Amino acid sequence: MAIAPFRCATYLCRQKEKVSARMQYLKENVEKRLLDAAREVFLRDGFARSSVRDIAAAAGVAVGNLYRYYPGKDALFCAVLRPVTDALEAMLREHHGSSALDVSEMFTERYLRATVGEYLALFQARRPLLQLLLQRAQGSSLEHFRRRYTLRATFLVKDWFRDVKRHHPEVNTAVSDFFIRMHCVWMFALFEEMLCDDAAAECFQQVIGEYVRFEIVGWRDIMQI
Repeated sequence: MAIAPFRCATYLCRQKEKVSARMQYLKENVEKRLLDAAREVFLRDGFARSSVRDIAAAAGVAVGNLYRYYPGKDALFCAVLRPVTDALEAMLREHHGSSALDVSEMFTERYLRATVGEYLALFQARRPLLQLLLQRAQGSSLEHFRRRYTLRATFLVKDWFRDVKRHHPEVNTAVSDFFIRMHCVWMFALFEEMLCDDAAAECFQQVIGEYVRFEIVGWRDIMQI
């Protein structure tokens, strides 16, 4: 008995969907293997001493196949570090972007606890990647991430100051660009010092708490709030 044309078309469509899903699964599987291998190799050797060949071998794929997914070593490096660079960017937007808290909220105990928790969570969850980004990224496009981040933070803080001045004319926002940059530099210095220390999480929580409280008190004095 002949199969109705619409049934045949439906069958072929379903088969194509299955093949497409299978190919997508295989692609995602290869991408995951490449990212896992790249992370392992970069954490072991740093960016400069790693090679595409090393990563391909660790992932169990041919070098030529690797280039079907990533254009080169730098693209893989950026993909491996994306969780920590995205987290840092999100922190910047949250504290100094358009959704940042009103200045009056930034000197509360609630804000202090939230900020300490945010810093600690970032450090604990991304410690190996932070170390890779801050200390072993030489030769990559992320080598100067800290400098670019600091400059961008300066512009965002200045925009935030302008908004603060509109809503709170009594607040002092005449703060030098140099000091604003240093404010960001200190955050990275804090993380780098913590990376070099084997202290327990409780100690890091205390250190971060002291750092954040020191900054809050300092900003309150400078802004004359």
